[in-house]
Amino acid sequence: MNSFDENNDKQSLEINEIENKELKESIIDIAMNYCFIWNKDYEQLNNTMCEFGYLFSIKGHGLEGLFKIITDEKTYYFAVQKNKLIGLDFNEELFCMTKDMFLSLH
Repeated sequence: MNSFDENNDKQSLEINEIENKELKESIIDIAMNYCFIWNKDYEQLNNTMCEFGYLFSIKGHGLEGLFKIITDEKTYYFAVQKNKLIGLDFNEELFCMTKDMFLSLH
């Protein structure tokens, strides 16, 4: 099998979900609940943003994603792995490095 065939096989196993609004909203809703639990003083959603680094559905594995929620008080980093949400102890540099590395492999 040549590298072209390998790339086709890999692409058929992975679906880029970065444009899937419903899926992203569902993930963000769950993550926002954690943000409220971790920082009870935070009551406003003004200026709150979410940025996904990547979001893939991988056959036989589930979701694989990296994103951050930016509030006026703090930035929260999250991963989605095998359909589980994981809070990360990241900074912006690590977020960007992880995103770039993952995307270069996929």
